[in-house]
Amino acid sequence: MSYARPPGLPIVDAMTPAVLVLVGPVTRDEVTGLSDEVRALLRTNRAGVVVCDVAGLGPPGLGTVELLARLQLAARRAGGGIRLRDPDPGLHALLDLVGLRFEVERQSEQGEPALGVEEEVEPGEPAV
Repeated sequence: MSYARPPGLPIVDAMTPAVLVLVGPVTRDEVTGLSDEVRALLRTNRAGVVVCDVAGLGPPGLGTVELLARLQLAARRAGGGIRLRDPDPGLHALLDLVGLRFEVERQSEQGEPALGVEEEVEPGEPAV
């Protein structure tokens, strides 16, 4: 069985957050350009948030923390915010250590039902 994608672009409405894929290592010189890109994405998208895919940043370090803090600052100054997609557990721990809180896209774990899906309960058993 095969599946053919419909022709054209995927359906995206004005409330779908824009996605910025970050690939590392990111130098200090690139931070300004990425901040400008976050502001531009917020101007063209009414969702008020830019999703930053951080899976490609590599091992977490203070440079990554500084980058994310500057992107969040740029987004807030533009009236929005950023949300992290697929952060390394080490990055999550490092952000907690320095006191920075970011909204993270929830990814369902393997074997875990997706949000909004309830597991079947046998008749007579209480719902969990």
